[in-house]
Amino acid sequence: METLSFHQLLGDAKWGIRSTGLRTCHPGKEEFLMRSKGDCTKLSKWILGVVLVWAAGINPLYGSRTKHPQDPPKEPPPPVDLSKYVGAETCKGCHEDMYKQFATTPHWRTMEFTQKDKMGCEACHGPGADHVNAGGGKGTMFNFRGVSAREISARCLKCHEYGEEHSNFARSQHLDNQVSCIDCHSPHHAKESQYLLVARQPLLCFTCHAEVRADFSKTFHHRVNEGLVKCTDCHNQHGGFLTKQLRSTAAQDIVCMKCHTDKAGPFVYEHAPVKTEGCVSCHVPHGSSNPRLLKRSQVNLLCLECHTLTIDSGAPSIPSFHNQAAKYQACTLCHTQIHGSNFNTYFFK
Repeated sequence: METLSFHQLLGDAKWGIRSTGLRTCHPGKEEFLMRSKGDCTKLSKWILGVVLVWAAGINPLYGSRTKHPQDPPKEPPPPVDLSKYVGAETCKGCHEDMYKQFATTPHWRTMEFTQKDKMGCEACHGPGADHVNAGGGKGTMFNFRGVSAREISARCLKCHEYGEEHSNFARSQHLDNQVSCIDCHSPHHAKESQYLLVARQPLLCFTCHAEVRADFSKTFHHRVNEGLVKCTDCHNQHGGFLTKQLRSTAAQDIVCMKCHTDKAGPFVYEHAPVKTEGCVSCHVPHGSSNPRLLKRSQVNLLCLECHTLTIDSGAPSIPSFHNQAAKYQACTLCHTQIHGSNFNTYFFK
C-alpha cells in the first residue's frame, strides 16, 4: 500500500477524500473528485464575481447600471428681498400692545440678529412692506389664523428644528391629527413663561386627552396631578420613534427605567415579558385601582394569564401542588425578584 505524508492526508481530508482507499482501490474516483474540486472552485469564483458586480450596481445581463428610484430635485427657495423688511419698530406703530407682550418673551432675542429676515415680528410673519403700504389688512403678510397645522409648524420649525426633541414633529401623531405648535404654545399670550405654553401641564394635555384624566384620580397613580411627574417626562410631545410617542432611556430601553432603575437589569435570569412586552404587560402606567398599578386585583390572576397549562402557551405552567388556595395566591411572596434575578431561575432571590 502506498505510504502518504501527513500533508497529503490533510490536503485530501479537506475535500472529504479518504486517501488510503481511493488512491489504492479507486484511482478513477480520485481523479473524478479532484476534477470536481476544480469545477466547484471555478463555479464559486463565478458566483462571487456576479454578486460583486451586482453589488456595484451593474447588471451583467444587460450591461447597464441598476436604476434606483430617486426623489425629484427640490427647487431652491426664492431669494430673499431684504428691501421688503421694515423692522419691528414699524410694527409697533399699530400693534403696540402686541409689541410690548412680544418684548417679554424669549422671542425678543431675535431682535439681536443681524439678518433682517430673522429679526423680530418679520421672522415669523414674513416681510411687512406690502402690509404697511396697504395700510394693513389680511393677505398682505403671513397670518397664523386660518392656515393648516402643517404650514404653521413649518414656520416654527425653521428655527426650532434642532435635536431629537423637535426634529420628529413633522411625522408626529400631533401633526397628523392637525395639532400645530400654536395649539400648545402662544408667542404673544402665553400663560406659562416656560416654553410659552397656553396652560400648564397636565391641564394642557387634558384638553385633548380627556380619557386618561380619570386614571390619575384613581387610588394608585403616577403623581401627575400633584406635579411630581409631568406628561412630557414619559412622552415626547414633539414626536419620537416609539409607540405613544414614548421617550426612551440612554440605553434605548423602555421609558419606565428612567425612574425604576433597579428593574432595568440586565439580569442573568430575565423575566421574558419585561423585555418583550414591557412593563405594561402587568402594569397600567397612568393609574389603577390595584396596588402597584397592576392590571388585576390579585397577583395570581395576573400570573395565570401566562402561566397556565395550555397548548399554545410559551410560559411554563404552575406546579401541580400550587392549588390556588390562599397559600399560593400571592406569587411574589416566594418569587420576590419577579422583574429579573441574578441568582435563581425561579426568581426566588
